[in-house]
Amino acid sequence: MTDWIYPAGSATDGEWSISLGAHDSATRVDGWAHTGLKVTELAVGQTIRLEAAGEERIVVPLSGESFTVSIDGEDHVLTGRASVFAGPADVLYTGINTALSISAPQGGRVAITLAPAKESYPTRLIKAEQTPVELRGAGNCSRQVHNFGTPAALEADRFIVCEVITPAGNWSSYPPHKHDEEKEGETRLEEIYYFETQLARDMPAPQETDPVGYARVYASDERPIDVNAEVRTGDVVLVPYGWHGPAMAAPGYDLYYLNVMAGPGRVRDWLISDDPHHGWIRQTWDSQSMDPRLPFGPSA
Repeated sequence: MTDWIYPAGSATDGEWSISLGAHDSATRVDGWAHTGLKVTELAVGQTIRLEAAGEERIVVPLSGESFTVSIDGEDHVLTGRASVFAGPADVLYTGINTALSISAPQGGRVAITLAPAKESYPTRLIKAEQTPVELRGAGNCSRQVHNFGTPAALEADRFIVCEVITPAGNWSSYPPHKHDEEKEGETRLEEIYYFETQLARDMPAPQETDPVGYARVYASDERPIDVNAEVRTGDVVLVPYGWHGPAMAAPGYDLYYLNVMAGPGRVRDWLISDDPHHGWIRQTWDSQSMDPRLPFGPSA
């Protein structure tokens, strides 16, 4: 493990299987200041609570039929999904200084994305059918993006949140790009990648498989960073700066990741610079078709 790679089980904290970047996280990352993530597996009848803090949050069901989020005595019921590969779920945005509790009547896994913030925005439930679903790229760079926490879809103070599904054998977060400077055409944003993997549909696989993907981060300036990691369900890669991409779905295995981005700049916007060695690849997508396996939905 490095400061930027957290395999499943390496950032646990009590009931949380992952707790990174939150005000109360036991695992501290030097220099990490703008984003956070918590993940937990809720048993039937279990309730988990988050105290009020100067953090805005989005509750994201990962797997499970339904979730109830209670805020100030009001219950918000979120419809979940069988897995992260089954299309969008309902998500709930909560503003700063908001205590909440989460339960799942049938059990389930849930993520809470967060960012330290100062401005207050109202609680908002975004239903699965309201989530903007984007098919991005083309050919073997085709992927599916759920843009529930982007500036066009959600009023918030600091963070930008989305999730991406990449079919087996495809590349996403490509071409490699960066957002580590405040300058014309680019915003400075930390980024969290939380991964899950699965055996792709209709694969003639043996009973024992090892769904795996790969993630790459490398230096864009004098600041050293070199990540070339295998990733599986429950793994996290942090991107403090530098070129990042591709995130690769190995043949035979679909790849999902939840992205959390935020930074210190004045503008809440995802403005990027492509690695000049590889940015030309975007021009080739105009002559290619979208991967016919997309979009993923409830039958995935």
